[in-house]
Amino acid sequence: MTPSAPVATRAGWAETRAAAFVRHSSAIVQVELTKIIRDPTELFTRAIQPALWLLVFGQVFTRTRAIPTGAISYLDFMAPGVLAQSVLFSAIFYGIAVIWERDLGIVHKLLVSPASAGPLACEPAHAGLRALSQAVIIILLALLLGVRLRHDVWSLLGVALAVVLGGALFSTFSFVIACIVKTRERFMGIGQVLTMPLFFASNAIYPLTLMPGWLRAIASYNPLTYLVNALRALMIEGGESTVGLGVDVLVLASVFVALVIIGARRYESIVR
Repeated sequence: MTPSAPVATRAGWAETRAAAFVRHSSAIVQVELTKIIRDPTELFTRAIQPALWLLVFGQVFTRTRAIPTGAISYLDFMAPGVLAQSVLFSAIFYGIAVIWERDLGIVHKLLVSPASAGPLACEPAHAGLRALSQAVIIILLALLLGVRLRHDVWSLLGVALAVVLGGALFSTFSFVIACIVKTRERFMGIGQVLTMPLFFASNAIYPLTLMPGWLRAIASYNPLTYLVNALRALMIEGGESTVGLGVDVLVLASVFVALVIIGARRYESIVR
């Protein structure tokens, strides 16, 4: 056998593994899309809360001018934060579905399927598609309220990618929690405890400059802050990120990859 043969064999093996990963992941994506198609009412009910934030909270504080937002109006400033909130709230309770599937025995079937742990741990990442469908509703509502949105293709594509990445990140975070707590009641308690601190310890509805030092320090470690930053820079005319769009994307992607690795290692433990 020539020296190049082992290299060719390893390359073929890696290609096979990559093809299998894509095939298994695509099957899981199809399952998620089927869920959305069969129950579209869930998307609209989840859009009610962010709509109220824009219609009530945003309109009132825009009139009072109590929160300084620089060259853009408060409603413009708030719209990306409300979208990020919608992504967070819809994704953070994804883990309860994992626990439900475990109780029904679906997780056991997935674990003995040909799919490796990687695609299975990426399953919540595909739930980011739900966040994208909600984003369409919120963006349309923002347009009706006169929010100055960017309309170029690259900005819209960037918003879509940021929403999917944010939904994937928080869904995977929820997935990891579900693998640890293992009961629906305990998960619901933890989920409710986490959502509001994540939301208020970010720059979703007020600038970081208004926060006390200790809260600003917490916000700097909050992934939601970087999601809001990215959305504000991509969505709003005159909007900008406090740290730079590249840093926002890098932080979100790094946290997501870390959570996927943790989730892949914890997945099998959920059936024990």
